[in-house]
Amino acid sequence: MKALVFAAGLGTRLRPLTDTMPKAMVPVAGKPLLGHVLDRLTRGLGPCLTEVVVNVHHFPDQIISYLASRDWGVPVRVSDERDFLRDTGGGLLYAEPLLQRCPSVSDRGLAAPPDPGSVQVAPDRILVHNVDILSNLDFRWLLAMAPVDALSTLVVSERPTQRYFLFREEPACSSAIQSSPLCTDSRADVKLRLVGWINIATGEVRTPFPDLDVASCRKLAFAGIHLVSPQIFEAFRTLGFAPAAVPTAPVPDSSAPAAPLKFSITDFYLAACARYPIYGVVPPDFRMMDVGKVDTLAAAETFLAGLDGN
Repeated sequence: MKALVFAAGLGTRLRPLTDTMPKAMVPVAGKPLLGHVLDRLTRGLGPCLTEVVVNVHHFPDQIISYLASRDWGVPVRVSDERDFLRDTGGGLLYAEPLLQRCPSVSDRGLAAPPDPGSVQVAPDRILVHNVDILSNLDFRWLLAMAPVDALSTLVVSERPTQRYFLFREEPACSSAIQSSPLCTDSRADVKLRLVGWINIATGEVRTPFPDLDVASCRKLAFAGIHLVSPQIFEAFRTLGFAPAAVPTAPVPDSSAPAAPLKFSITDFYLAACARYPIYGVVPPDFRMMDVGKVDTLAAAETFLAGLDGN
């Protein structure tokens, strides 16, 4: 499987630090945020992980230089968005050629393809991770718990915030999850199907289901980590978030290439959830921190010390 780290954001909430560096390079406990995320991905996924893609826009050369400064244990490639910041959905779409490419054995210097061990996961899944999220997530648990029919599986939790995804409980159709040795959830016979979104501060509800009973839904906060199927790229096109064929060069008889596509992955999920299975999973004993503001940096160091001490 592959991973995509969203590191292209402007980091406006981290100013003035991000006036001279990208958010991904903001140091926490002596290491850039990007380094913490990459180390946890490579350590947590082990041989399951074959390649990482990092998207860049704000001060991109700093990130590219940092990625080249050490051996991460897997190939790390750059999706360069310095021309235009495409948001999370557009950034995932733009990285499609890198994420769909299968690394060869020679890319990793291995004598044979890696053995992913006992974890059973639908093939070719892509783990998407925001660079400013620190957590104790067990990535192998996520692989084991993700429904195999999911277009995307979102890591969510019950924590206070203003904006929540709305989920409807559905019976699980397979015993595969329950039989996994990594399964510690007594509610594993229930799937959480995405049906909408709510802002509890304003009362705004977004859903493709006109008769949705919001009161009956579970309100869960998104952790900025999701496991997506490569079929998501076709879904982008089916639902009109991307043209049927994304041009890689100027259209004939045109002096300029097609306009780059910018859209939020949340907007896509809310449009797609009526047609495609999109699920949420709640990790046991989950702890996470969004390192999005300057005044959270000291707390982030304490948070990391707690993770490393367990």
